[in-house]
Amino acid sequence: MTVSFDLFGTLVRVDRPDDPGAVVAEELAARGVTVPDDWSRAFRERHIDAPAGAEVPLPAHVAAALDSRGVPVSGNAARRAVVAAFDPEVEPCDGAQEAVAAAHEYGPVGVCSNTSVPELARRSLLRADLGDAFDAVVTSAGCGWRKPDERAFAALARKLDADVESLVHVGDDPETDGGIEAAGGRFVDVAETPLSAFPVWLAANYAADGGGDAGGES
Repeated sequence: MTVSFDLFGTLVRVDRPDDPGAVVAEELAARGVTVPDDWSRAFRERHIDAPAGAEVPLPAHVAAALDSRGVPVSGNAARRAVVAAFDPEVEPCDGAQEAVAAAHEYGPVGVCSNTSVPELARRSLLRADLGDAFDAVVTSAGCGWRKPDERAFAALARKLDADVESLVHVGDDPETDGGIEAAGGRFVDVAETPLSAFPVWLAANYAADGGGDAGGES
């Protein structure tokens, strides 16, 4: 058995910009990029035709939005601006460290997170004192697929050298995190089983050596 956790809203709480486009614009301007007058509109438009379930990394979207207005971007300016724009205060959710520690008693443990911002997941884990707590961290920006797409969970399973069907995924969103069930795994909703209760849930449902289901229900 392998445990994976959603990140934002499950393991950590972060402060999000009220107007992400405006914050990105400020960081672009700070790097000498001319921000178009209609940037707010350009930021909201779709510029990259991605297949269903795919993630478009925010730097690629920003670069494409600028290009649509005839603004060239040199080097990694778009990426640097996006990374700087999303530099949040981070607070671990109650019971996060204990839940992760308990999960390690049953097998490999990973994070599967939807985020289009590079470096945000790693930075958030570090600031929540969870930087070294996982065997693998997969983000939609990194693997190219967003939960609930099965390929997002499969990407994490590969990194953990596990079958996706063995994943027990803990999250706060039944629509996205619950996608693990279509892949053959099991979903634990923190609204029903909070992190503080997850160690007990594991003990009731699985053998500590990873030997399989003990017959309980979440």
